[in-house]
Amino acid sequence: MGTKVASANADPYLLTADGIKEPPTGWAGSLRYLGPGLIVSASIVGSGELIATTALGAKVGFVLLWMVILSTAVKVAVQAELARWTILTGKPALTGFNEVPPKIGKLGWINVLWILMALSKFLQIGGIVGGTASALSMLIPVGGEPLSATSLGVWTVIVVAGSIALLYSNSYNLIERGAFALVVVFSIATVVIALGLPFTPFSYGGDDVLSGLTFTIPAGAIGAAVAMFGITGVGADEITFYTYWCVEKGYARWVGPNDGSPEWKARAQGWIRVMYKDVFVSWIIYTVGTLAFFIMGAAVLNPQGLVLEGNEMITTLSQMYTDVIGEWAAIGFLIGAIAVLGSTLWASIPSWSRMYTNVLATLGVLDWNNPVAREKWVRGFIVVLPILWGATYLSISSPVVMVQIGGVATGIFLPAVVIATWYLRKTQVDPELHGGRWFNLVLLVSSIAITLLGIYSLLNVFGVEFG
Repeated sequence: MGTKVASANADPYLLTADGIKEPPTGWAGSLRYLGPGLIVSASIVGSGELIATTALGAKVGFVLLWMVILSTAVKVAVQAELARWTILTGKPALTGFNEVPPKIGKLGWINVLWILMALSKFLQIGGIVGGTASALSMLIPVGGEPLSATSLGVWTVIVVAGSIALLYSNSYNLIERGAFALVVVFSIATVVIALGLPFTPFSYGGDDVLSGLTFTIPAGAIGAAVAMFGITGVGADEITFYTYWCVEKGYARWVGPNDGSPEWKARAQGWIRVMYKDVFVSWIIYTVGTLAFFIMGAAVLNPQGLVLEGNEMITTLSQMYTDVIGEWAAIGFLIGAIAVLGSTLWASIPSWSRMYTNVLATLGVLDWNNPVAREKWVRGFIVVLPILWGATYLSISSPVVMVQIGGVATGIFLPAVVIATWYLRKTQVDPELHGGRWFNLVLLVSSIAITLLGIYSLLNVFGVEFG
C-alpha cells in the first residue's frame, strides 16, 4: 500500500498539494529548472537541419535564408501558449486536442489528423534511422564495402537495437542529459565551420546574406521550401510533445492543483516565466544550428552543383567539411553526423512513445492517469517504434525524400495545432494568466502565419504534385 501511494505521489501528471514548489526568480535561479527545451532542441537539431535545411541551401543558394529565420521564429509563441495550458492543467497536448469539437466517436478530429501525421513520420524518422546507419556504414563498413546493402542492413539493426537498449529505462533525467550532450557536440562544430567559411575558397559575404532576405521563393523550390518550413524550428510534433516534457520536468506538479487562490495564480505565473526561458534558450540553440547548416549548403554545395540523393546523402554532406578543412575532416564529420542524427532519434523515440500512448488512452485502451499502465505502454512503444522505423527505411532507402515528406505533413498539421491552442486558451485558461500584450500580439501573428502556410501547403504542394 505504501509503495503504491509513493508511486502515485511521484507521478508528474498527478497534481497534489504536496507536490507544490515555489518558482525561482531571474535567470540564475531558473537555470537548473530548464530542460524540456533541450529535448526539443535535440529533436530539431537533426533531421530538419542536417537534411532538409542543407538540401534546400544546396538547391537554391542563399535566396531562402529569410524562410530559415521565419521557420524557426514563427512557431515559438504557439509552443509557449500550449505549454502554458499544460502547466495550468497538468494535461498533455493530445488529451487537450481530443477536447476540441467535433469528435469522430471517441476521437477528436485533431487527433485523427495527428494519426495521419504520425503515419507520415514513419517516413521521416525512418529517414533519420537510415541517415544514422549510412554514417556508421561509412565510418566502419561491414563486409568491407561502405553503403552496401549488407552494411546498411547490419547498421540499421544496430541503430534500432541500441536505441531501444539506451532508452528503455524511460528516465526523464537520462533523456534530458543525453539530449544536452548530443546537441552541444555537433552544434559547436557546425557553427565553428560555418563561421570559418569566409576564410576558405567557399567564402560568402554581406551581399549573399542580403540576397537571402528578399522574401521570394523560386518556383522550382516551393516543395522543398514548404517541407523545410514544416520541419525546421518547432514543428507540429515538437510543439505537441514539448507539453509532455514540461509535465515530466515538474512544472505542472510544482504549480499544484488549481484552487483559484491568488497564491496559485502567482505560482503559476512564476513557473510559466521559467517555461518562457526554457523556450527561449531552445530557440537560440536550434536557430543558430539551422542557420549554420543552411549557410553551409548554400556556400559550399550550391556553387558545386552537389545535390543530396539517396544513401549518398552523407557522402555529399561530408563534402562540405572535406572541402573546407581537408580530407581528414571526413571522420570528424561522420562522428558529428551520427551525433546530430542520433539526437533526433534520442528525443523522438520517447516523445512519440508518449504521444502514441496518449492517443490510445483517449480511445479508452488504457487509463492515462494510471502511472503503471502508462509506463508499460510507453516502454512498449520504445521497443516497437524504432523497429518499425528501421523497417520503413530498409524498404524505401531514400532518407532525403523520406524526411521531406514528413516535413510537408508536419507543416499541414500545424494549423490544427493552432486551432487547438486557441480553443484551449479560451475555454480552460484564466484570462488573468494569459500572456502580456506583446506576447498576445506575437501569438496572433504567429498563428496567422502558420495557418496561411498550412493552406499554402495544401493548395500548392499537393496541387503541383498531383494536380
